[in-house]
Amino acid sequence: MTATLQRREFITFLGGAAAAWPRAARAQQRERVRRIGVLIDVAADDPQSSLAIAGFLQGLQELGWAVGRNVEIEYRWGAVDDDRARRHAAELVALAPDVIFSRGGPSVRALQMATRTLPIVFIGQNDPVGAGTVASLARPSGNTTGFAAPEYGFAVKWLELLKQIAPQVTRIAVVRSTRGGIAPFGVIQAAVPSFGVELTPIDPRDPGEIERGFTAFARGPNDGLIVTGSTLAYVHRETIVGLAARYRLPAVSPTRPYVAAGGLISYGPVTIDVYRRAAGYVDRILKGEKPSDLPVQAPTRYETVLNLKTAKALGLDVPATVLVRADEVME
Repeated sequence: MTATLQRREFITFLGGAAAAWPRAARAQQRERVRRIGVLIDVAADDPQSSLAIAGFLQGLQELGWAVGRNVEIEYRWGAVDDDRARRHAAELVALAPDVIFSRGGPSVRALQMATRTLPIVFIGQNDPVGAGTVASLARPSGNTTGFAAPEYGFAVKWLELLKQIAPQVTRIAVVRSTRGGIAPFGVIQAAVPSFGVELTPIDPRDPGEIERGFTAFARGPNDGLIVTGSTLAYVHRETIVGLAARYRLPAVSPTRPYVAAGGLISYGPVTIDVYRRAAGYVDRILKGEKPSDLPVQAPTRYETVLNLKTAKALGLDVPATVLVRADEVME
């Protein structure tokens, strides 16, 4: 083989290798797998939560993230109480994910106790500034940001809706939590003179206290119920819905899953929409943005969901004004 031919072959090889380098580099970038931790306050077999997580995953997919290709997700479920939340949070932090997505007040508190560096994106927390989760809504500071629950003034809308669908109600039990339900109860209480009702708080710490509270409250046909947003109430929503049916209490709840479980009517944020928006924040953090630069946002889409079968069982003649505003009517 001549020297000239050898040089030509070498140059051809070099050129081919040079052309292959960018392709190899791009392949390496595509193959880089990021890790997301997910800490949820309900059980893995909860059907409504599974639907919401599906929305979160769809949001990630639309932004270019595919499980098994460029992202892995580590789940921890059932963080309903502080002890379990702390245990799950420690497990996730030990895995050093690139970002952690969290639902539920106990979960967020546990994560912040476990890490002040790993990015955290939360949803559904009541008053994150008052709770000390973030420094401010516009500039969260620290490693945490996300999507807050509606402002406390929103609670008056539940009272308005209850009186619309069951105008005979004069006594209302309010299921609240000592952490997230005190302020909404105060807002509802301030509006009581305009609606001619009296309130009774129910502050359960376990399912047994839920039943005892209902038994002590229920008296007759003029009773009603408002359920404020809390992890405990959500996890035990079937118990609450069953007790409302037993005592024939027209009930307004904060989200669709209560109505799907047989509750009367709900008004609150579109849950899947919040999960999808949270996926957007997770995407931005994975691409290099900091939680402290992402403002805490409020829900933007709300829905009214009515269970017509439950209304008939309670003997309620649902007014046209309520039917018209319902985004979904379950038969």
